[in-house]
Amino acid sequence: MAFRKIMTIALTSLALVGTSLTTPASAAPTTVDSLAECPPGYGCLYKGWTWESHPFVYFHYGYYNLTGVSGRWRSYNNQTDAATMWLCAGLNGTNCPIEWELDPGDTLDMDNMQVVKSIKLQR
Repeated sequence: MAFRKIMTIALTSLALVGTSLTTPASAAPTTVDSLAECPPGYGCLYKGWTWESHPFVYFHYGYYNLTGVSGRWRSYNNQTDAATMWLCAGLNGTNCPIEWELDPGDTLDMDNMQVVKSIKLQR
């Protein structure tokens, strides 16, 4: 069990290197305990185009501003009740193109995540 905890901390640290996520204070992202897990009801971002990294998970409806996020990322909407997840070109959940809308169960791979300035979860 101690080995798993150490590996979780090490992998979480690697996932956060060079990545800064800023969000409203009451809705900060977290990482989950096991690899490739995006709990039901959450929107998730994975570094790279695989399910092998620790995702950043978002639960509360609203927007999350992103800074320092670039390169390839996978977005996955595992929300329920027809809630959508949007990738937005503007801060504060603004300028969200329809092609960047994810319905529940949708996945979107972005080659250049630097153009995404925020994500928005809404019902």
